[in-house]
Amino acid sequence: MLNFNKAMISGRITRDPELKTTTTGLSVTSFTVAVNRRARSGEQSVADFIDVVAWRGTAEFVCKYFKKGSGIFVVGQLQVRNWTDNNNVNRRNYEIIADEVYFAESKREAGENGGAEFINTPAEKKESAAPSVDFQELVDDDDKLPF
Repeated sequence: MLNFNKAMISGRITRDPELKTTTTGLSVTSFTVAVNRRARSGEQSVADFIDVVAWRGTAEFVCKYFKKGSGIFVVGQLQVRNWTDNNNVNRRNYEIIADEVYFAESKREAGENGGAEFINTPAEKKESAAPSVDFQELVDDDDKLPF
């Protein structure tokens, strides 16, 4: 039997994420992403609000570079939490546990929307802006190709 649980969403953060620390010292943040549903021609667009939890370095990255209105792309796993509320009613909550977080807009869009500074960067690999790279021009030498 094959088990597979992968969730990917892209939308806008609904409020500024806040970094918290557990009693054991782990960084964690939770935030909500508004994801527009596809609307038929002439219909009003409707948004779903999806809860996301990020841990450790991913949580720190999100809190440092994202704020309310930022475009975000989240890859993770769907998790279901069940609990009983104060009125003894069983409740269920669905959330994505983020494994990877990327920017989902260009620098220009981010500036216009008050979003993050960099684009399309995995959280666990991005600590600061990438240094400029000098690219070497390749010579068009198709005669040496075997095909």
